[in-house]
Amino acid sequence: MLMKKAERLNQELIFLGNKQGFQLKDLMEEFQISKRTALRDVEELEAMGLPFYTENGRYGGYKLINQGLWTPVYFNDEEIEAIFFALDALKLLSSTPFEKSYRHVRQKLSATLPESQQEYISKMLTVVNFYGIAPVSKVTDLKLLMTAILSEKIVKMTYSQYKIQEIELQIYEIFYRNGLWICSAYDVNHEKWGTYRCDYMFNVEMIDDGRQTKKLSELKKIQDIYEKEYHNIPFRCRLTEFGKELYLKHHYPNMQLEEVAGIPYIIGGYHADELDYMTHYLCSYGNQMVIEEPQELIESYVKQLTEMKAVYQE
Repeated sequence: MLMKKAERLNQELIFLGNKQGFQLKDLMEEFQISKRTALRDVEELEAMGLPFYTENGRYGGYKLINQGLWTPVYFNDEEIEAIFFALDALKLLSSTPFEKSYRHVRQKLSATLPESQQEYISKMLTVVNFYGIAPVSKVTDLKLLMTAILSEKIVKMTYSQYKIQEIELQIYEIFYRNGLWICSAYDVNHEKWGTYRCDYMFNVEMIDDGRQTKKLSELKKIQDIYEKEYHNIPFRCRLTEFGKELYLKHHYPNMQLEEVAGIPYIIGGYHADELDYMTHYLCSYGNQMVIEEPQELIESYVKQLTEMKAVYQE
């Protein structure tokens, strides 16, 4: 029985997985196909990302370049649908730590499926959609930042969020939240922990000048100590059920949800320098939240509400 095109291409990738090179006759003999079909398959394999170059001459052919092909893994229909939906959701991110676009990955995976399944996936993605917050601004150095994390290296950069300054960081993690790429990092010169927006980083370079850097496990411990010692003003806010839903949609690492006798509360801690940020955040709850402590936060909240009300009384 003749093999379907998508299945044949997939089997060809597996067949070439441990080879350094091949000739058309190898595909023709292995898969019982004509020279014309083999040539078309080579074009398809190149479009799917198989890296090779052509070598002319009597013993020429196609030389494969650092393949590192995956071991074949088979997915059922539901798993395939989940993979394509996840890729479609991630297309929202115009910048990622990866060099290849999600659209490119999706095209390569789609090429390995039968046409009927390709049509079904395409139809599914028109009726099931993911809506989120697109990046507020473009970030160009995510790949470099991720490489520095994994290799436990220091990055030097110009940072411009509050003022233009030269800083050296050892980064622990990168995360995406509310349209922003952010990283948690240790300022190696000032020996302090901080959170930094990646879109304010310029002239980023990874340096290796012989200084001893910290292991990721050490950075994690520094972060844990920072969270306990820096956010040293405890707060507590009572929520309605809808307020609980608002919290689950949008909250920060310095806070958590607690339920007492069926009543939801936001508890946590903040630093004195973060009073304005806390006030602004809690105002987003409207009448779905009541601040119970501390008094300083209550007063700041009431002041903010008064100022908002005054705008409509002018």
